[in-house]
Amino acid sequence: MFMRFFTELRQAKVPVTLKEYLALMEGLDKQVIDRSVDEFYYLSRAALVKDEKNIDKFDQVFSHVFKGLERMGEDVAVDIPAEWLKRLSDQFLTEEEKAQIEAMGGFEALMEALAKRAKEQAEEESDEKEGKGRGQGGNNSPFGANGYHPEGVRIGQDKGRHGKAIKVWDKREYKNLDDQVELGTRNIKVALRRLRKWVRDGSPDELDMGGTIKGTAEKGYLDIQMRPERRNKISVLIFFDIGGSMDSHIKVCEELFSAARSEFKNMEFYYFHNCLYESVWKDNRRRHAEKLNTWDILHKFPHDYKVIFVGDATMSPYEVTYPGGSVEHWNEEAGAIWMDRVSTIFESMIWLNPTAERHWDYTPSIGLIKQLVGERMYPLTLQGLEKAMKELAR
Repeated sequence: MFMRFFTELRQAKVPVTLKEYLALMEGLDKQVIDRSVDEFYYLSRAALVKDEKNIDKFDQVFSHVFKGLERMGEDVAVDIPAEWLKRLSDQFLTEEEKAQIEAMGGFEALMEALAKRAKEQAEEESDEKEGKGRGQGGNNSPFGANGYHPEGVRIGQDKGRHGKAIKVWDKREYKNLDDQVELGTRNIKVALRRLRKWVRDGSPDELDMGGTIKGTAEKGYLDIQMRPERRNKISVLIFFDIGGSMDSHIKVCEELFSAARSEFKNMEFYYFHNCLYESVWKDNRRRHAEKLNTWDILHKFPHDYKVIFVGDATMSPYEVTYPGGSVEHWNEEAGAIWMDRVSTIFESMIWLNPTAERHWDYTPSIGLIKQLVGERMYPLTLQGLEKAMKELAR
């Protein structure tokens, strides 16, 4: 069974190695956990999963191999070791409840009854009102949500009220955290964390446990040593394109903004429209009254700041290449000149594009901007963010 688990993880594109599998086997051999499904789940996940984005794939494979969860398009299959079920029943069920399960015919009979009951309900929805089907809130039915029954199998409920169900078919502790899922603030934070440079500077206000132990052992008396707190030294400067075609990307930009504010303590942001010109702003409600000189901004921050542009780069090519090309004002210098200045002043610069990458070739201005940022344009997806953070961390 364990070899099947390892093989199916590989088939699901979870990058597990033989060394990690042997480490898991060694942990089981030395009995570092009790023989329970939950503890084995956490041990195997810690040993085999190296990246958070693979947790959902691991969860699905684990459920299929050890919990009997069906895969898409497959029939219901039960593949939980009998000794594990017995241990669970000994731990959570009373003697009276176990006798009731045995009277029904045991676990296999319970699963067969579930399949039969599900078929009956599909044919006649009125059974649900009588408490016979997979009732929502049926206290006596062994199948369904919100009920109480020692033989229960929970389906369609986000959490248990009584904790008596033998099997929870729909429990998924982790939702998708993959590079193809829709972006969310938490997902973005995970990707942004790749851009970190830890340093210890400032006042020594944190106990150095290792140094204290070593100093005490060497000197023969208590030698308390302090050290500065470890901080992320990365500083980020973000320019957000706002308005026009970017209105359809407001949600994902808000999520990125929120995640970046949380992850980067040294972060400054400014707004622009379509392309960078001689002025930017901090408040869109006062964008015409409180413009800031771009040249001053570029010379305000040290050259080691990481610069991120966020925009769909969708505009007329004239807005990039010609003076006066802006749709809102007369720009004395072309946007391309300002982009070139940014790349000259700062060591690291990228462009995040919320438009799907497959559409980039259909918009000439995207190609122009991509060329101006040295081909360092990435789609605003989890996979794109990971590549972008690796580029900035170089």
